[in-house]
Amino acid sequence: MTAGGWWLWKTDRLIRSGDRRWRHEDAVITGHRTLAEVDAMDGTDFEEFVAGLCRRDGCTEVRRVGRSHDDGADVRGRLPDGRAMVIQCKRYNPKRKISNSEVRNLLGSQVHFGADAAIFVTTSYFSGPAERCAVQNGVLVVHRDHLGLWSNGAALSALASVNGSGQGDRQHRARRKKTYG
Repeated sequence: MTAGGWWLWKTDRLIRSGDRRWRHEDAVITGHRTLAEVDAMDGTDFEEFVAGLCRRDGCTEVRRVGRSHDDGADVRGRLPDGRAMVIQCKRYNPKRKISNSEVRNLLGSQVHFGADAAIFVTTSYFSGPAERCAVQNGVLVVHRDHLGLWSNGAALSALASVNGSGQGDRQHRARRKKTYG
């Protein structure tokens, strides 16, 4: 390789490296995180992350209130349309399922705080009964698959249109098989 060729190659590598770094920093600023990065967060960081996604999507008065004895609310605020919301955040191992009792606790929090909307965000999935209970009672369930979409730019309002669907590979494949044969 000639000196000129080497210089062009080296310049290209530096530019690409800087571009990757800039894209990563931009993603961090806008709230984009990989699920691996989210899994590495502690509970408080996860709650702050969810609060940041809410702010990004136009929610107001968003504040993290999670701590022990938080009455089942980790994040509270107002949706872009002004309705009060309460969010329960659970950062679990992806293999652990959210139970029906955890959803019922969030419903109790919704009543306790007088919130118009309840949202359950988790790094895992919901058990069948928990998902049915949530959807029947108007709780927005943001499971691992939807959390990935939300983190990568999908709006919270867009997740409402897919509430209760697309959870986990096995269930997703079964639904596709029924639909498409």
